[in-house]
Amino acid sequence: MGASKYSKGCCGWLIVVVVAALVVTAGVVAIMKKRSHKSEPLPVPGPPGAINQKYANALGTALQFFQVQKSGKLVNNKISWRGDSALDDGKEAGLDLSKGMYDAGDHMKFGFPMAFTATVLAWSILEYGDQMAAAKQLDPSLDALKWITDFLISAHPSDNVLYIQVGDPDTDHKCWERPEDMTEKRPLIKIDKNNPGSEVAAEAAAAMAAASLVFKSKDKDYSGTLIQHAQKLFTFADTYPGSYTVTYPKIQTYYNSTGYHDELLWAASWLYHATGDRQYLSYVTVKNGNSYADWGRPTWFSWDDKRAGTQAIKFFSSKEASNAENNGLGMYRKTAEAVVCGLLPDSPTATTSRTSGGLVWIDEWNALQHPVAAAFLAVVYSDYMLTTRTSEVSCNGQSFSPTDIRKFAASQADYLLGDNPMKMSYLVGYGDNYPQQVHHRGASIPVDANTGCKGFQWLTSTSPNPNVATGALVGGPFKNESFIDSRNNSMQNEPSTYNSAVLVGLLSGLVTTSSVSLSLS
Repeated sequence: MGASKYSKGCCGWLIVVVVAALVVTAGVVAIMKKRSHKSEPLPVPGPPGAINQKYANALGTALQFFQVQKSGKLVNNKISWRGDSALDDGKEAGLDLSKGMYDAGDHMKFGFPMAFTATVLAWSILEYGDQMAAAKQLDPSLDALKWITDFLISAHPSDNVLYIQVGDPDTDHKCWERPEDMTEKRPLIKIDKNNPGSEVAAEAAAAMAAASLVFKSKDKDYSGTLIQHAQKLFTFADTYPGSYTVTYPKIQTYYNSTGYHDELLWAASWLYHATGDRQYLSYVTVKNGNSYADWGRPTWFSWDDKRAGTQAIKFFSSKEASNAENNGLGMYRKTAEAVVCGLLPDSPTATTSRTSGGLVWIDEWNALQHPVAAAFLAVVYSDYMLTTRTSEVSCNGQSFSPTDIRKFAASQADYLLGDNPMKMSYLVGYGDNYPQQVHHRGASIPVDANTGCKGFQWLTSTSPNPNVATGALVGGPFKNESFIDSRNNSMQNEPSTYNSAVLVGLLSGLVTTSSVSLSLS
């Protein structure tokens, strides 16, 4: 886990969704360019259609990574080389923080990206739960989500206190060992009124608000608990403003925050959807939209920056909203449309940042996070268009349909599943040719090895990992389409839970013909 991995992890939904359109085929675009008339809206889809077995298999594979990453007392464990770990996490504060997930190839539990993982998982289930169910993958998705939200509930013992980190990254990175064998101290970091961390508190609020919607029909009491925590955490984040990486500068090396206003908008948006309380709608439109949202400016969607995601879930206008509130919603939607146009290949503002094989490529560190997030949000955006019977996006006279945007999303999914110049599947366990030396401590060490903290011979070994980290989405290729399958190459070969979350959303959106996103309308 290098510093650059965390400081450069920005995936943008707006640019993401934009990128979506970027790789629409030249033939389709050419046809669309000739159209001068308005096309008729496509019909609003009904129940899930036929299963696409390729995406269904990939979805089932991807979801297994959340089982690989679990901390705590495992229940119905299906990963043969994993066992219980970190059972004493939180004990120094009188809490049970044993659950949650390790963020990547190490054994740290960072609350900020973990909460983002939960928010995206919840969003994916809300939009595509019926499609997940059709592919028999809804239960593992719900299980992964609840494993994180259980942790977040435990990490919020009082209104203005949230535990945001378990473990010391410097100590953790000096060890190469299986999580089951950890003996090092795992200190806690918390935020409170005197030590603020608005972005983490707000992201946790977003996660729990979104999850409350997921569990509302399945476990009413649990859903109610989640929404209570979400509301209190949002109030905490908004009342005691401040960035957690200013409060704790050491974290800047790992998950540096560029600000917290975006998380406040993101959380308030999810709270509005979860509660229907107009104060949250006003917060993101009239009260703070102009100053926090950067309307008109494309941004990257990631664990760090939520503005683009907020643009996406603000697609709908509200019949109950005031004129001022609907004007704000309109600005969110216009910004999203501008970004889409920026990603379309024939648009005057199109990005050319792609590999020769058609993958959107933004950064050498964890390169796949951008195109995967882009493709996920592209699917969601195209489905929102169908839901609202929006037939096209117009970009300086050139029109693009939901189908065109969806084709882009599929092209990015196909690339990472092996349709690329190296014929490499970047999803571990999928296909016949995938990375063998994933940068992952648990996967690299035999179950019966007695390494203690200093098992670095397994880091430097040139043999394949003895355990397969099934479902891991590695960092991905360089722009020249090269990939070095080396365990020491964390830049290209380390997976993360937050990448897996957007991948699950993408594959769930593609696994059947869309049943469409009615949950937020």
